[in-house]
Amino acid sequence: MKQVGDWRTHNRNRQGRWGPVRGVILHHTGTRGTERTVELCRDGYPGLPGPVCHAVIDKRGVVWLVGWGRTNHAGLGDPDVLGAVIHEEPLPADGEASVDGNPWFYGFECVNLGDGYDPWPAVQVDAMVRASAALIKAHGWGLDGDTSLIGHKEWQPGKPDPRGLDMRELRRRVAAMVRGASTPPAAPGSDAPPPSPSPPSRPAPADVDWWADIPIKSDKPPSRDYTWW
Repeated sequence: MKQVGDWRTHNRNRQGRWGPVRGVILHHTGTRGTERTVELCRDGYPGLPGPVCHAVIDKRGVVWLVGWGRTNHAGLGDPDVLGAVIHEEPLPADGEASVDGNPWFYGFECVNLGDGYDPWPAVQVDAMVRASAALIKAHGWGLDGDTSLIGHKEWQPGKPDPRGLDMRELRRRVAAMVRGASTPPAAPGSDAPPPSPSPPSRPAPADVDWWADIPIKSDKPPSRDYTWW
């Protein structure tokens, strides 16, 4: 995990409300390269000021913290989907975009071109699962269902991200971790991506506890530094 600048106080809270947070949204960035992507997600771009997410997850599985509080990532989405997330019920189809999702969701931007051809390394997907499970467990979610985690494509009509990933399979893996399994494998025959041909430069130890040191509250960042690996 990497902490980028003043991430604990870098937010859009003056532009709107933040919280109560109810879930996590996964995105693909549509970009290539970690350094450029982290900078873009922290600072934003014309028409969309940063931060545009809470963390960037790169292809090596490194989580880059860029903001805390309201960020410009979710946009407008379906109120019925929000209700399903809050109550941890099966997700309906996202048929309208009328509710601001930025107060309600954490956002992880995951480095991928989103063209359907750029691969998802296994180490990156594992980091997405672990980071999502860390937040969900820290908040006490995931006890009645698995829909505290959604894809942007399940929130806002017309969004494709994260393209190439089966959100049902990711939810299964996150739920297994939240409920006690340390490293849930991909289900046989699932659409999970194949293992990366090259190993990560700093693999996570098998016994890392991804949530023990994350005293997360809805309205403020963790009170002390922590390390996931």
